[in-house]
Amino acid sequence: MTVSARRLRSVTMDFEDAELYRDITGFARDTPTWVQHTAETGTEAGLLLFAALFVTTWWRARGDSARAFAIAVLAPLATAVAYVCSEVLKSLVTQERPCRAVPDATAPLSACPPPGDWSFPSNHATIAGAAAVAVALTRRTLLWLTAPLALLLAFSRVFVGVHYPHDVAAGLAFGALVAVTVVRLSTRPATRLAEAMRTSSTPAVRWFTGPGPARVPSYDMR
Repeated sequence: MTVSARRLRSVTMDFEDAELYRDITGFARDTPTWVQHTAETGTEAGLLLFAALFVTTWWRARGDSARAFAIAVLAPLATAVAYVCSEVLKSLVTQERPCRAVPDATAPLSACPPPGDWSFPSNHATIAGAAAVAVALTRRTLLWLTAPLALLLAFSRVFVGVHYPHDVAAGLAFGALVAVTVVRLSTRPATRLAEAMRTSSTPAVRWFTGPGPARVPSYDMR
């Protein structure tokens, strides 16, 4: 593909994304007031729910294997790493927010972030994608809860008018990728650490890691 063709394709994609942004924000303005208020507060509420899931999975993993416990503890760490990586990427791309860059767009429901607070990728979507995958790695069945929650949280950022659709799509994928990478690379050393902590002489450390799986007592049948 030639440079001119790539540039034309990029311009076309940007135009289509801006049009989709206008359509979503226009639709958002026509929704009932309670929907708008829910969307504005829903992002932070979603992040709090993910935080509660981190605590819940950690608590349950205290009675599980050292490996399961290690993954549960790595989940919030992997999410934090994804957020930092997202911040670095934003500072490199420096894409302006659509609430300032898209002409003739409906006024956003949320206040447009100040100049210098770049748009790509969405930090909230990155955190949501990372948290959804990291929590699901502790217990696969939780993906039925975390995936829709992450998608809803990401969409809300476009709905309130502070991100393009491609910002949140990239954020979800980027966050998920970073989370999987961090957990996969760290599980083995974290498991060894968890095993050592469970035999610690410090009560607080043993309480944090939990006792592990309950041992079934063996009886001498002789």
